[in-house]
Amino acid sequence: MIKKFVPCIYLYRGHAVKGLTDTAVVEVDPLRLVQIYNKNNADGLIVFDMSEREDGDEAHEAALDRIKDICAVAEMDVIGAGNIKRMEDVKKLLYAGCRRAVLDYRREDNIVVTEEVSLKFGRDKILASYEDADTVAQHRELLERYVSELILLNPHQIRETESAIGLPFLVQVNQIALNKLMEIFAYKQVSGVTGNTINDNCFEIMALKGLCRENGIKVETFEAAYQWEDFKKNNDGLVPVIVQDYRTQEVLMMAYMNQEAYQQTLRTGQMTYFSRSRSELWLKGETSGHYQYVKSLAADCDMDTILAKVSQVGVACHTGARSCFFNKIARKEYEVIENPLQVFEEVLAVIRDRKIHPKEGSYTNYLFDKGIDKILKKLGEEATEIVIAAKNPNANEIKYEISDFLYHMMVLMVEKDVSWEEITTELANR
Repeated sequence: MIKKFVPCIYLYRGHAVKGLTDTAVVEVDPLRLVQIYNKNNADGLIVFDMSEREDGDEAHEAALDRIKDICAVAEMDVIGAGNIKRMEDVKKLLYAGCRRAVLDYRREDNIVVTEEVSLKFGRDKILASYEDADTVAQHRELLERYVSELILLNPHQIRETESAIGLPFLVQVNQIALNKLMEIFAYKQVSGVTGNTINDNCFEIMALKGLCRENGIKVETFEAAYQWEDFKKNNDGLVPVIVQDYRTQEVLMMAYMNQEAYQQTLRTGQMTYFSRSRSELWLKGETSGHYQYVKSLAADCDMDTILAKVSQVGVACHTGARSCFFNKIARKEYEVIENPLQVFEEVLAVIRDRKIHPKEGSYTNYLFDKGIDKILKKLGEEATEIVIAAKNPNANEIKYEISDFLYHMMVLMVEKDVSWEEITTELANR
């Protein structure tokens, strides 16, 4: 089993605090912590929503908005925990961008909804947290059927947990000597460690992974199928690297690697190049903050070029452009086969601009002015038109009606501040 280093954020009143029982603020802006965890190759992130301590639903909704922001910038899977009372709360965490949600087995209402949420969202989306192994022993059949992983909140119950149930589990550890982590990882069912021990030592994650490898413990790293010696280099001993956005497939830039850059990229998961002008290693984003996180690396048929698919933070070009390839040299007129998502993004951008900068006589602004009820009424009408058109043997009519429906749906998306990325991510997760 691959062992994971999983920091956590205890979210209270929009800030990151010390722990579930200690609300001392450790970071006013939790997004700064996420950026640190990204850079240090954390394997996941647990966010505990502590808004239940505050009065009213507004605090809970504000916490969900913050979790949504965290999920948008996290390069690792985010697990949502805390303040779950019913299935709706699990849905909100998943819709905010969390890959999985945690049921708190110290609460009876969380135990009761286990089967329901698992059947609704899938067993792989559900974890359960607990303090006492007796709890998992008592609910063993329920957990093994409807939950994919556990979070043990008491590190003194590891042996008891392995005796009680066969599921993998993360262990929350708040204070422990780093060498003791190796002892915890040695347990067969322990899938990783979370808690303040990881938070406080997040800058040491890469070193700890190295220590794990030295001790024969499997950890999450890039395992290269090809060594540097397998590549054909140019006259300077370098290999060109073409960089592509893993979501949009847009070509962002081209740079070069030497052996050290290649090995560092594999070790850290962040694109590192060799700067020919400065004759030194160049960690992309080190000065600008526009890091590139590796999603995949591939070599071409001649083994003399690398294609890197990355998650790009900010822009790729030093000029401030998204891509370095913006100087048009020559062009022949041709019919563009549009990327569907790009079309949706462009239309959504126009609708969003109409809301920010109203235009007289704009139908879009008319809908925004009339409000949510009018938007929903039109959406319902267009849905009905699709049904009617579907009975017509002419396929063109249904295309027109679906286009009308999608336009009104995008007006609703802007009104409710929902992006296409959120929609496509949710669809991909299903």
